[in-house]
Amino acid sequence: MGELDGTWKVERLGGALPPLPGCVKRISGTSGTTHFAVGPGLPFDVDGCELHYRAPFGAFVDRLEPGRDGGYLGRALLLGREFGRFAMRRIDDAEPPTRRAGPPV
Repeated sequence: MGELDGTWKVERLGGALPPLPGCVKRISGTSGTTHFAVGPGLPFDVDGCELHYRAPFGAFVDRLEPGRDGGYLGRALLLGREFGRFAMRRIDDAEPPTRRAGPPV
């Protein structure tokens, strides 16, 4: 099981991201999907701590950093430029894998 495997609630922190009620990311291995309250999910590929969206959204990347609470802080990028920030908190029953302690975020 990868460090990011599981179901994650996504919360907007700032920037040009729209409100994200009902937004979740489901990740398994090297792929996942971002789901919103309505509409189909957006598939992405996992590359380390980056989520690279597939066509037609290939210009979008979510860059993740471990947070203090076992979750992640994310930066939403469009063509390499940040346009928003978000937080991810695990909402499934999967045990998070042990992770090295990093600097406080």
